Amino acid sequence: MFSKHISTAVTLLLGTHPAVESTPAPEPSWQQLALQELQQQRQSLEGEIKELEQRRDSLQSEISSHFTGQADGLSRRVKGFQDYLQGALVDLARSVEQLELVPETLAVQPSPLDQQQLQAASEPEEEPAPAAASASGLFAGETKLISERLDAFRDNPDFHADAWQLRRSLDQGGHELLSDWFLAQGGRGAQPSGGSRSRNVLVTAAAVSLLGDLYGERFQTLVLAGAPERLGDWRRGLQDGLGLSREDFGPNSGVVLFERPDALIERADRLEEQGELPFIVVDAAERVVETAILQFPLWLVFAADPQELAYEEELL
Repeated sequence: MFSKHISTAVTLLLGTHPAVESTPAPEPSWQQLALQELQQQRQSLEGEIKELEQRRDSLQSEISSHFTGQADGLSRRVKGFQDYLQGALVDLARSVEQLELVPETLAVQPSPLDQQQLQAASEPEEEPAPAAASASGLFAGETKLISERLDAFRDNPDFHADAWQLRRSLDQGGHELLSDWFLAQGGRGAQPSGGSRSRNVLVTAAAVSLLGDLYGERFQTLVLAGAPERLGDWRRGLQDGLGLSREDFGPNSGVVLFERPDALIERADRLEEQGELPFIVVDAAERVVETAILQFPLWLVFAADPQELAYEEELL
């Protein structure tokens, strides 16, 4: 009977208190996992970006501290060298003007054998004619023509003149400059710049027009200006002053423009080999003039003052 009561009690307990089953924790969804992974990648990228920004700031600080002083020193040295070159160019121009660099007719001393042959000959040999490149010798005999043409350049311009004839009037300063260059310097020397490239181009156009009257087509104008913008000014100015077209510029035409002096010198040598006369013009912005240019019979160098050179530097 006791066992029966125990059984009944167990049955009542089981019926009154049902068994409690343990439920597992819900697993995170794939959206939560992807969001966690993206957040981790974002944190990683933000850390790398911050590290790169720190390296950038460090490099900028290092560059600024190391090179600022050096750049200032280099700028001062370059400026000083430019001033030195400018002074050297002016001194060179003055020295050339003082020296008697006008080429004279070459007189060859005969050898003793040639002297014996000359004494034995019944008729003396004719002296060779002066070379065409001796332009200064011809200028001495053309003083009147040069003066008349320069005076005519100051009159009213002929805007419809033929090509290669001056179509603009020359002011008093340009008249005096060319008169000194032709008659005193013999067509080879430095002259002060007119203060602007347009004035120098006009003076050059007048010189080209007058040289055309003296030599016809036996000369070629070679212009040295070491920048495309400057060469463009020379092309436009000569076109306007002489009534030229684009076909008049080029190796086989009347005017050739150069950025480098070595190419100009090579062209001038070739012209002399062909029996023609190179007329070399150097822009005022050129700080250095190659000494090889000074060997040719016709050259005009425009020497700029410091203010004009500073203005040219600002334009570059």
